[in-house]
Order: sequence, then structure tokens, then C-alpha cells
Amino acid sequence: MPKKNQSEQARENVLDVIKILAKERGIDEDTLLDAVEDGIVVAFRREFSSSRAINNVGAEIDRTTGEIFVYKLVEVVEEVEDAENQISLEEAKLMDPEIDVGDQVEVGIDVDKLGRLAATAAKSAISQKVREAEYARIQSEFSGKINEITSGTVLRKDSRCVYVDIARAEAVLPREGQIKNEDYYMNRKMKFLVLCVQEHSGHPSITLSRTSPELVKKLFELEVPEIKNGEVVIKAVSREPGSRSKVAVLSRDENIDAKGACVGQRGQRVQDIMNELDGEKIDIVDWNEDPALFISEALQPAKVVRVDTEITTHGTEDVERYAKVIVPDAQFSLAIGRSGQNVRLAAKLTGFRIDIKKESDEADDAKQKMLDMFEVVDSDSEDTEVSGEE
Repeated sequence: MPKKNQSEQARENVLDVIKILAKERGIDEDTLLDAVEDGIVVAFRREFSSSRAINNVGAEIDRTTGEIFVYKLVEVVEEVEDAENQISLEEAKLMDPEIDVGDQVEVGIDVDKLGRLAATAAKSAISQKVREAEYARIQSEFSGKINEITSGTVLRKDSRCVYVDIARAEAVLPREGQIKNEDYYMNRKMKFLVLCVQEHSGHPSITLSRTSPELVKKLFELEVPEIKNGEVVIKAVSREPGSRSKVAVLSRDENIDAKGACVGQRGQRVQDIMNELDGEKIDIVDWNEDPALFISEALQPAKVVRVDTEITTHGTEDVERYAKVIVPDAQFSLAIGRSGQNVRLAAKLTGFRIDIKKESDEADDAKQKMLDMFEVVDSDSEDTEVSGEE
């Protein structure tokens, strides 16, 4: 079997490289071949930039053999004045007897004329085209997935970011999107929320999050069919990533228990979500349009005696939403939560500033108010008697 010459091997290598690159980057092969053709044109123009300009240069790569054709369009003239851009009628008729003055013909250019510097320029142009094609692909694929869940595999990490492989694209999990103390070891498979797609340092960049409250909501949508089909609605989520979340749910079907659907049989559904979030605890509460009842629910697992709400408005907007919550003395610590977490999450969930008081303190306050009232009444009576004696 005859050996292939270097030119044949080079042509085949071009096609092989294109196929490998297209598969790795998820880019259409023709798009990459178009980029290579554009790069060759740029290279040729750079090679001849010191000489008289050559117009209408083109390049084609045979999609089957990999053979490269570089050509220029030249004008047919009676007498040649610009050898780079013109051809005589006599010479042109040897190519096509029907040709006439003023027509244009393609004239092949020797590819070997491309020097090392031109090849470098071609490589740069090709790289730019590949970046553009990859950015367009990523924009097309992920722009519709903003605020949606995606699965990915951790590739590596540095002091600021974790780099994740998602669907043939590399995404970034910035520090603010990372859960404190979560281990992002190499090859770990995780779920992320897609925040945005943008260009960064000339490359397409997909930004992810593990800390967004929206991630909790989307995980419930994946896990709970009743949420996906609209029978149960998540009305609000408050979250301290890696520690605890509160999720307020509402059933649109009187025959479906919203909390029960989210918890699942033997707690399996909510447990799967907690496992995905590295053990983050999740409280599921019933949403209620009555602020007092909703606040009572939001403070679970603590039991509430009474809720007094006060809403200050300015025009059509709420300026302040305040709630005083009375709880049994034994429930006070539970209502507040460790380091104030339970009441803090309840406040975020409901949108109210919550002040929690013990039942005994409230009774003492009420008693003191009564005493203060009687003191005022007694004082008024004494004043009246003195006035009468005079």
C-alpha cells in the first residue's frame, strides 16, 4: 500500500482535528470549518500586507478530503495594470472561452505561500471564531435555563471559584454562591441553579449558585409532582444556606395536603432534598393570607398564643409590617431559635418585623398597665377632693 505524502496527511489531520474539536465543544463541524476558512483568508492577507492589496480573497476546505483551496477574484481586462487583481482577456479565455472583459474569475493561490506569521494570524482568527461559536451555542442552550436547575460535575476549585462541567460547558460557582463548609471535591456530582450567562475575559461564562432560595424551590418542583403540575404552590422561601430553610406552601386542591405532599411518604421527598443540600434542615409550613395565622405557622415548631399585627402604609405601599407574638414561656427559646435563627427566617418568610414576648411577661406588662391606670385615677380623685375642701 503506497504511503501518503505529507500534504495528504495534513489535509486528513485538519478534518480529524475539526471533528475532535466539534465533539468536545459541542459545535457544528461546518461552523468550525467556516472558521478555519476565514482564518486562512486572514493569514493570506497578513502575508501580503506589505505588498499591494489583494482583493476578494477566498478559501474553501473540501469537506470530504480536507484539501484546501485558496483563491482570489480577479478582473478580466484587455491590458493588465495590476497583476495582483487583474488578468488579461487572452489568459482568461484559456480558462473559459465565454469570458469577456469586465468579468471576474477565480484564480488559485499556492497555499505554500502562507508563512509562519500568517499561520499564527490564522490560528488567532480561528480561535476567535471558535469562541464566538461556543458562546453562541452556550447562549442558545442556557439562556432559557436561567433560574432553572442543572446537574454538574466539579472539575476543580481555587481560592475564589469552583469550576463545574455542565452539558459540555464549563460553568463557575463564585464564592457568594458556595455554601459555607460544603465540600466541592473533584468529580462530585451536584445540582446547581443557573444564575446568568455572560462573556468573561473573551469566553462564555455560566454563573451558578448553591445558596439562592430559588434553588430550594426548584428542588421541590423536581421532587414533588403536585408542585410540578400546579396542585401545590410554593408561596415563599426563606433560607440561611447550609443551615436551615423555611418553605411556605398552599394547596389549590382541597383534597391535597400541601405539607404532606412536600414531606412525602415517611418524609422521603423532603429528606432527598435535604440530602442534596448536604443536610440543610427544611421546615415546611402552610401559607395563609391572614398575616397573624401565617406568622403563627412560620414560627413552627414553636406554639403561639397570640399574634398582633400592625401595618403602616404610605399611599398604596406598606412602609412597615410589625407583629407582636405571644408564646408560652416554655416555647420562648424554641420560637427564637438558636442564635435567633427561627424568628429571623420567619420574618424573612412573612415580610413582618417580629417581636416575640413570653406569656408571663405579657401578663406582667398588662398588670403594670392596670396599676398605672389606677394610679392615674387615684391621683385624679385626690386632686378633686382637695379642690372641694377649698
